[in-house]
Amino acid sequence: MKIMTEKLDTQFPLVASIHSPADVKRLTLPELNTLAEEIRQLMLLKESKQGGHFGPNFGMVEAIIALHYVFNSPDDRLIFDVSHQTYPHKILTGRAYAWLDPARYNDVTGYSAPSESVHDHFVIGHTSTSVSLASGMAKARDAMGGHENVIAIIGDGSLSGGEAFEGLDFVGEMDSNFIAVINDNQMSIAENHGGLYKSLAQLRATNGNSPDNYFRALGLDYIYVADGNDIASLIDAFQRVKDSTHPVAVHINTLKGKGYQPAVEHKEEWHYTTPFDIPTGHMLNESPYENWQDLTATYLLRRMKEDPTVLTITAGTPAALGFSEDLRHEAGRQFIDVGIAEEHAVAMASGMARRGAKPVFGVFSTFVQRTYDQLQQDLCINASPATIITVWGSPFTMNDVTHACLYDIALLGNIPGLVYLAPTSWEEYEAMLSWSIDQKDHPVAVRMPVGKVLHDPNFTPDDYSRLNRYKVVHRGSKIAIIGLGNMLATALETAQLLKEHGIDASVINPRYITGLDTELLDDLKRDHHTVVTLEDGILNGGFGEKIARYYGPTDVHVRCYGLRKEFRDRFDPSALLSEAHLTPPLILNDLLH
Repeated sequence: MKIMTEKLDTQFPLVASIHSPADVKRLTLPELNTLAEEIRQLMLLKESKQGGHFGPNFGMVEAIIALHYVFNSPDDRLIFDVSHQTYPHKILTGRAYAWLDPARYNDVTGYSAPSESVHDHFVIGHTSTSVSLASGMAKARDAMGGHENVIAIIGDGSLSGGEAFEGLDFVGEMDSNFIAVINDNQMSIAENHGGLYKSLAQLRATNGNSPDNYFRALGLDYIYVADGNDIASLIDAFQRVKDSTHPVAVHINTLKGKGYQPAVEHKEEWHYTTPFDIPTGHMLNESPYENWQDLTATYLLRRMKEDPTVLTITAGTPAALGFSEDLRHEAGRQFIDVGIAEEHAVAMASGMARRGAKPVFGVFSTFVQRTYDQLQQDLCINASPATIITVWGSPFTMNDVTHACLYDIALLGNIPGLVYLAPTSWEEYEAMLSWSIDQKDHPVAVRMPVGKVLHDPNFTPDDYSRLNRYKVVHRGSKIAIIGLGNMLATALETAQLLKEHGIDASVINPRYITGLDTELLDDLKRDHHTVVTLEDGILNGGFGEKIARYYGPTDVHVRCYGLRKEFRDRFDPSALLSEAHLTPPLILNDLLH
């Protein structure tokens, strides 16, 4: 898409005049309101061109202006929770160039980033962490004799995460300055779920006077702001709590998506957006092709209608499994959203399975990392036959350092008792899901493929209860290429290139991430001198290392291709694969030299 190149300073003079929070403090109330409108228009222009988190930022413009008007960042510490709410904060802290100059749109990240500014204190992408992080800063401040304000900004459904409770429970007994700003926009990504939000609804309905007060119950003082998008009211509330000597919660009632009607009317769809047409709100470049999420939702909905014991679980991200609001209503009580509580979802799935139900928990690869203890302790030690669908495991999905989906193979692949499957086509994926849901012997994870939906007209179902049986796609000799899941296509293409050089390589679809087909691996030793493994996750602790260890005492040479164990931010997926030589031409060159 073509992006404008002219700078926008003259169209947005107030924003252009803000170089630090000190400049915000000089503005009058009418100017602050004008500033809020300029910020929204700037964000609208940028996000219409390249997409981004929309609704969360549009709802927090006034609150962030008021925070910077009252507090003294960076001396006073603003700790954001779901830090995709930081766009207005970045605009007010010397980074407006990334909105005013389209040529610099990519110069800042979409999340809190200390590498960009002293006004950001943590790299934050996952949720429910701000109170814990901020409480650590507050305790260190007290130990070191400091006096600054520490403010945790939490919202967008983050209170449903267990760490948010743990943090609030701790700060409730602190006897020093701690301020929690509760952004209550009545939404997570989709609608909020959990008894806590009934309490927040009562507080909104009573103008903050309901006796059912979660924050007071935990030991925090409490202030309610009925219009969390009114700058004057916010300034008044923040001035009242500034330099507080005890913990206090400021509960602000905001409108997610404020300022752009499509985002207000369709909050779930506009939590995050791809490029769109501003006048109509229509998304640009939408793919007309089928996708894995929609196919998954159709399959699961059919299974739920056929069998009332099939229960589908999400942790605040129903789109991971393709469940729109309409499909959730159609599924009824068999579709369960636990809020942003992945740990609870895994343990609950174990409980469901032990009681005889057939739970399916869909979770993005980046978020399954939050559940390691529950996967090991609650699910696998108990051998509960629940199904986990890991979504977007690939460098070609999310590429922010906090959201990279590169670690699930190593994480899930090393938990005893778990069967982790990597399908390569829709037919294989559906067959694996069907087996997993109906079997009673194992906890099973299935890695949803990514990219274009591939169909295999020659697919024949297999008995996946015969664990760790790889599928030989083509039997050759000398070189065997084992392409895991998404990488099978790369294996096939590499084999074709090798054939042009007179080498008829074997191609193997391993299917099982968590185990070895030792019978097949031993058989390959007869007429293969090299085995190549391909995976789209990190090499350390990954699939290929299992193969390499098995062949270690033998004469078979193993080449493992995967990604380095490192943190990379906003990486180019194709460049990442090239660096790892995970492309057919580069693999070919390695094998021939």
